[in-house]
Amino acid sequence: MIISTSCKKFVDYNAHEDFITTTADYFKTPSDYQSLVVGCYTPLQWIWANPMIGDIASDNSVTGGENATDVKGMQQIDDYTIVTNNSYLTEAWSSCFEGINRANYLHENKSLLNFTGKEALYGEVYFLRALYYFELVKFFGGVPLFTDHRLTVSDSKAYQRATKAAVYQQIEADLTTAIATLPKTTSEKGRAIKTSAQALLGKVYIYENKFDAAAAILDSVINSGVYSLVPNFQDIFLQSGENGSESVFEVQYTNLSNQHDYGTVNFTRSQGNLAVQFSGVRSISGSSPYAEGYSCNLPTVELSKQFTTGDTRKSATILDIEAYKKANPSFNIAYTVAPYKNTGLYNNKYQPRKGESNSAGVVALNYLTNQRTLRYADILLLAAEANNRASATNDAKAISYLNLVRRRAFGDMLHDVALTGSALKQLIWDERRLELAMEGDRFFDLVRTGQASAKIPGFVVGKNELFPIPQQEIDASGLAQNPNY
Repeated sequence: MIISTSCKKFVDYNAHEDFITTTADYFKTPSDYQSLVVGCYTPLQWIWANPMIGDIASDNSVTGGENATDVKGMQQIDDYTIVTNNSYLTEAWSSCFEGINRANYLHENKSLLNFTGKEALYGEVYFLRALYYFELVKFFGGVPLFTDHRLTVSDSKAYQRATKAAVYQQIEADLTTAIATLPKTTSEKGRAIKTSAQALLGKVYIYENKFDAAAAILDSVINSGVYSLVPNFQDIFLQSGENGSESVFEVQYTNLSNQHDYGTVNFTRSQGNLAVQFSGVRSISGSSPYAEGYSCNLPTVELSKQFTTGDTRKSATILDIEAYKKANPSFNIAYTVAPYKNTGLYNNKYQPRKGESNSAGVVALNYLTNQRTLRYADILLLAAEANNRASATNDAKAISYLNLVRRRAFGDMLHDVALTGSALKQLIWDERRLELAMEGDRFFDLVRTGQASAKIPGFVVGKNELFPIPQQEIDASGLAQNPNY
């Protein structure tokens, strides 16, 4: 069996990731199917930059780095000078479609063998395909839609862009199938379960402004009893907090690979989370728990000011390195000030820590920190918004969900709120910023709620709601470009 039920994350295993074997040689045993499903999870590791983009494109963070040409694609996104051959957007597109291709490979060969647990296994396939398409539709709008087979070179001009509505319809269909077949629990960390698919579907409904449907399914996730808020907010983002009681779905990363490939776009083809290395303090030394990084994805001072006194999320989210140095003189900390766009602040949720990468390989490519893709607090706030905006408004329920999140943040009930209507809606949106800062939601929240142009300098209405289709796809397949690029 490729998949282990041990304490190791299942993505530690290399599951024929390039599909070199042919169908005739494969799909003979249940373990063949199992190993290929593991391979469907792998491209999630390659889109490590997507959450960074979600904050850098917003008012939450700036690119930072060494200079104006360092991580040039991120600088373009930050400065709203985005070009159609942006390397990070190209990789997001390619990686997501690789995941879709892998899911489709399983789909087209589903009938070759029957075995116990097959439908549940395919629930994971359809969950993952939905997740990849959700990333694509958030970034690019309508994209080529294919579900019955792998896309080959001969298909390059056969599929033009589907409508955004059609892509969402397919996402809904895949998640509905996944919900019907996925198990309620799993013994293996990182695998999707029934409530993972329900939660993702609820978030998809929010993006579609289907608030009645969102409220119903998100309420069911909350009432399932599967999840609970971690008492101490900062514990969520420590290694010990991975796959905890608040985890609805996480992208699993490891530090066990000695392999690396600097020849791929943005160095993505590793099993480690490169976003962690990007977030680190440059040339930091001393006895603190932090390891050095590239001083990128720096929180803005404006974000820091949004946290009010007593909110424990501030220190867990934002590392003020100079304040930390002064508060911990015994650590003998030295560091290099971020050379470009310095704010003095760093992403503490995904800060590199000593001992969490593999020194036998390339440290930068082997941080094991999982990406917390869906958290229970996110679900609570989405459910609060859905109930507030539903046709049959239930502000009492919305307030109860919102206050659960705030009580954890402040450690008391003194910061409970009792607003209603549009004031409550805005407060929920503002709470999402504080709760999910530096986790990649902010840009997409601002776009879907119509606040982007008021909040983001340089944002152009009618253009920047979407990112450009990669130029290589325009050239190869004749796809229509998004407006004004």
